Amino acid sequence: MENTQQGVGKALTDAVILIPSLEPDEKLPAYIEKLVGSGFGHVVVVDDGSSESYQAIFRQVEAIDPRVCVLHHDVNHGKGVALKTGYRWILENLPDISGVITADADGQHTVPDCVHLAQELESGKRALYLGSRDFSLDNVPPKSRAGNRFTSGIFFLLYGKWLQDTQTGLRAFRKEDLPFMIEVEGERFEYEMNVLIACARDNLPMIPITIETVYENENKGTHYHPFRDSMRIFRVIISGFVKFMGSSLLCFLVDQGLFNLLNLAVFQNGAVKAGKYILVSTALARLASATLNFFLNKKFVFHYKGKTGGTLWRYVVLCLGIMLMSACGVWLLGKTGLSSTTAKLIVDLLLYFLSYRVQQKWVFRKNGDT
Repeated sequence: MENTQQGVGKALTDAVILIPSLEPDEKLPAYIEKLVGSGFGHVVVVDDGSSESYQAIFRQVEAIDPRVCVLHHDVNHGKGVALKTGYRWILENLPDISGVITADADGQHTVPDCVHLAQELESGKRALYLGSRDFSLDNVPPKSRAGNRFTSGIFFLLYGKWLQDTQTGLRAFRKEDLPFMIEVEGERFEYEMNVLIACARDNLPMIPITIETVYENENKGTHYHPFRDSMRIFRVIISGFVKFMGSSLLCFLVDQGLFNLLNLAVFQNGAVKAGKYILVSTALARLASATLNFFLNKKFVFHYKGKTGGTLWRYVVLCLGIMLMSACGVWLLGKTGLSSTTAKLIVDLLLYFLSYRVQQKWVFRKNGDT
């Protein structure tokens, strides 16, 4: 029993609690006191541009214990910037920690749940631990339940990972991933969604940890704007896929335009076009459009910075596989009585999403070729 208590104590003293805060109420000092009293070795609070009338609260927080540090922004920059300010300070000033736990300042994340995540960090496994709430409970506001279910579904469709709570602010990760977290783009609430996308793309495990579901006064103390910030988060989730669609559309137009140019102008043979010229036109147009699609996806869609060689071969294999699966799928659906036109529409739509996922996870995987 004594060894277990010592293990828990070490987990807490080695971890940092990071809390971004904007115009907090009087509950914040009490929350910090509980965290310090539970044994956490470091607590960092980032004042994200709160007005002068709230500075007394931050002074009260800073006076709680030498283990508590308060950083200040002169103006409000957003939650993403506040988190990165904390990450940079921790990276520069606390080299011996085990990891970082981020929590919100509005009282949603209980001290026992923070302790639980600190214990998970002690496993040494490189992962992003996500405090996951139960949105089926009666105390969850309808807007929060609907918003999380919607984003969870879209995230699963585009990134292949089901996360019950995509908007949780209670997260933990090892100190080795501080540079990774700092590099993720985003300034406000959308930053946390960008982190999930970056983890999905870089194959960093995301491990849900069940936590208490707390919504005090229907969560009216939050600075989360239901419509504006939900739309910002939604745009973040689909932005990569929208770029993928744009690349596909552009290359489709190039394919069609080049085919017609070659077939009608270059390979024109009087009134009769030989079949071999149609084949050559098709092949050249497809080769040009596929090459353009590869480089557009590499640079602008998936932001791959490694060598081209391995990714190009994987892309070619994927294209051949998609063609084969399309033909087989249309043939199989045709045997059920569907017209070939309808069957191809269904099959190619499914394969389009599959192609996006495979390019994201395999063709342009981050550690594929360096």
